[in-house]
Amino acid sequence: MRAVSESRAGKDAEPGEKKHGGSMFTVIVAFAANILIALAKSVAAVLTGSAAMVAEAAHSWADSGNEVFLLIAERKAGRKPDDSHPLGFGRDAYVWSMFAAFGLFSAGAVVSIWHGIQSLSEQGEQTDPLVAYIVLAIAFVLEGTSFFQATRQTRGQAATAGLHPLRFITRTSDPTLRAVFIEDGGALIGILLAVAGIALHQLTGSAVYDALGSIAVGIVLAVMAIFLIARNREFLVGQPLGGPQRDVVLRGLLEDDEVDRVTYLHLEFVGPGRIFLVAAVDLAGDRIESEVAERLRAIESRLEEEDRITEAVLTLATRNEPSLAPKTFPA
Repeated sequence: MRAVSESRAGKDAEPGEKKHGGSMFTVIVAFAANILIALAKSVAAVLTGSAAMVAEAAHSWADSGNEVFLLIAERKAGRKPDDSHPLGFGRDAYVWSMFAAFGLFSAGAVVSIWHGIQSLSEQGEQTDPLVAYIVLAIAFVLEGTSFFQATRQTRGQAATAGLHPLRFITRTSDPTLRAVFIEDGGALIGILLAVAGIALHQLTGSAVYDALGSIAVGIVLAVMAIFLIARNREFLVGQPLGGPQRDVVLRGLLEDDEVDRVTYLHLEFVGPGRIFLVAAVDLAGDRIESEVAERLRAIESRLEEEDRITEAVLTLATRNEPSLAPKTFPA
């Protein structure tokens, strides 16, 4: 609808399907970087015997596998609605992103923590850590490149939504962007923890610090995975739109010349940037039943012209129900 489109540049936290395609490029960049990093870290882990490097190698291989799931998520979610799936296949993105998050937890966090615990009792001599430092430095640059791409996309969409990038990344309906941003940010933290563990081992001669570095990397991965699993679960069971986004749609309905009141409004994500709308409205004037049905369907059609609205279902409000009123939210 006209009012919805005009308001989108303000507080809309979901830019919609057109910009969602940018997540595919972000995932490809992350996948290429992680494959190179995983190979380099694996070689360094074998040459140095560092527990922290083993953890970092497991982290990068887990990330690489996760990118495959995220690519599948992008492809599956992009399919058009059909008769058996009138709301589309958008929720497939959350299913495959959930698989990626479980992979991060099992192949990354659990392996890193378990290997670190096993290494606590080992006091073997450290080989020359120079290779590890070089590989971690290269990994930091590559991960930083991937993180820069994810950050650039996040900042652009957050600016459109009028939100801080970190707040946007927790609220966005795009699980692919959230996963890449969180995983790349965690990867940079993990590299710093690995460097700290290897350096302390080198300075003190105690392999305990190297093992603790591996455990610390695993804990970071576990926190990331649990957060991603929780957010995907929320979108799978039904994540409603609230706050400024709901206000934009409500204002659009109320500003329609044919709508006098809106007494009920439910907005739910059915995919990245895709919304299912249900509303009870009171139409202007007094028309016969057949004309009312046609007018409701016409309004639904105008709503569904919006990229982000997959389907709109309108029903008539009862006579005495009060109209919903838009709220004012701080800038």
